[in-house]
Amino acid sequence: MEKLLEYKIMPRLMMLVMTVMYIRVIEWFMNLSAADMTSQAAALTATVTGAMTGAFAVWLGSEK
Repeated sequence: MEKLLEYKIMPRLMMLVMTVMYIRVIEWFMNLSAADMTSQAAALTATVTGAMTGAFAVWLGSEK
């Protein structure tokens, strides 16, 4: 258990998962047709982007 805490496996794994999902959302949005690009799709993409930005800032602030 000490090694898991020492290597910070869980925060790094969570950041990796968030990064992969962020890339998937961006790919999904870019593959939408012009008719399918609704305000709801743009809001979802903006929300995921904001969450990723916040998580990245927290992660960078805690890595020392």
